[in-house]
Amino acid sequence: MSKLLRTGLNAGEAAPMAVVGGEGVYFHLADGRKLIDGSNTGGGLGHRHPAMVEAIRRAADTPVVNEGWTWIGREQAADDLMAIAFAGEEDWVGAVRFCISGSEANDMALSLCQALTQRSALATRERAYHGITGLSRNMTVQPQWHGGLAVHAGGSKLPAPMAPVRILPAPDGAIYGGAANNTPPSEYLADAPRLLSDTAATIIDYTQGGIYYDGAYQDEVARHARQAGSYWIADEVVTGAGRAGRWFAFQGAQSRPDIVTLGKSLGGGAAAVAAVVVSKEIVERLKGTSWQNYGTLRGHPISMAAVSAYLRVVADEKILERVRHLEKLFSRRLLAIAQKHSSVRRVAGQGLHWTVELHGPDWRTWHADTAEVPIASRVAERALEAGAVIGTSGEQTSLFLAPPLVISDREADQLLDALDHGLDISDKERG
Repeated sequence: MSKLLRTGLNAGEAAPMAVVGGEGVYFHLADGRKLIDGSNTGGGLGHRHPAMVEAIRRAADTPVVNEGWTWIGREQAADDLMAIAFAGEEDWVGAVRFCISGSEANDMALSLCQALTQRSALATRERAYHGITGLSRNMTVQPQWHGGLAVHAGGSKLPAPMAPVRILPAPDGAIYGGAANNTPPSEYLADAPRLLSDTAATIIDYTQGGIYYDGAYQDEVARHARQAGSYWIADEVVTGAGRAGRWFAFQGAQSRPDIVTLGKSLGGGAAAVAAVVVSKEIVERLKGTSWQNYGTLRGHPISMAAVSAYLRVVADEKILERVRHLEKLFSRRLLAIAQKHSSVRRVAGQGLHWTVELHGPDWRTWHADTAEVPIASRVAERALEAGAVIGTSGEQTSLFLAPPLVISDREADQLLDALDHGLDISDKERG
C-alpha cells in the first residue's frame, strides 16, 4: 500500500495513472503508454523543453538565496518580466514580487489591499476559484473546494469567512449552450456600487468555473471598483504568461488592473513560481513603508532561472501567435463535438483553455463529500483509452482542456478525438 496521502481535483476513488516520464506534450506511463497531456495549466512548454532543462541545470549550481537577500537572477527575472511580458504596459506597471504558488500570490495581494485601504471586505465574481490558502481560499466560492473533510458538522456549507465576501454576477461567455439573450454588463452589474462600496479589493479571474468573457465585463467591473475605492486585482494565475493567446487576458479590454497575480506557466512547468505585480501607484504608496510579508523560498534561484527562460522561449518561438491559431481550431472542433453529444450542456473558452460542461446536478449544490466517481471523471477516464489526459475542474460535471502551448495541430486533433470518445459514456448514462 502506498504511503503517499493522495489528493485530486475531484471526488471518487479511481486509481491515479502512474507517470514515469514525459517528452513534449506527452506523458510516459509505467505501463508503457504515451498519452497527450491535455490539461496541465502549469506546463506551458510541455515536458523537458530543452531551454528549460538547460536553465534549471545551470541554476542548480548556484547558492540558495532566500527572499531577504539580493540575488542577481531575481533582479534579472523581474527585468525580463517587465521588458517581455509587460512590453507596452510601461505607463502603469510598477514592480513585481515573486512567490511560490498562485494561491499564495492571491493571498498576498488581497492582504496588501486590506492594509492599504484599512478595509476588510473583499469581492469576487460568481463561480470563482482563487486558491486554497488564506484569503485566496476565502475568495474561492465554488462550494466543492470547501466540501469533503472541510464540511462543517451538521451539513455542507462554506466555512466561516476570514473576511466579508461580496459576490458579483458573472457573464456566460459560452460558444455553445449560452444564454439566449445578450444582456450588457451594465445591467447585470447594476448592484455593483453597493456590493463594492466597503471592499478593499475586487479580484476577477478569466477561466474558473468555465466562465470566460470579453472586455466589456472587465471594463465594467474595473469602473465600479475604482469608483468604490476598491483595488482591482486581475487573477492571471491560469491565463497569464500566454495561455489566453496574449501575454495577459486583461489585455483584451481597455482597463488596466492595480495588481496582477501570476503563477502556473510562469516557470514554464520547470519550477514552482508565482508573482504579484503592482502598479506604479501602489509602488508610490509603499514608499517609506515595509510590506512585511516574507517567504524563505520565494524567488529561489532555480525558479528565477525558469521564469527568465520561459519568457524568452515564448517570445523567440512566437508562442502567442501559435496559441491564437490553435484557438480557432479548438473553437471549431469543440462546437462540432458539442452538437454531436447530447450530454454536453455548455462549451466556453479562450486561447488554449476550454471548459466542457455536462448536464447534471447544479454546481451550486455539489460539495464533493462523496466517494462516488463524478460523471466528468468517468468521461476523462474513458478518454485515456483514446490516448489523452483530460482534466476535471473540481466540479462534478465539468472537464477542461489546457494542453501545452507548443501542441501541434495533429496532436490537438488527437486530444479532441479523445474527448469525443470519452463523451460517449456520458451520452449513454444520460440516455
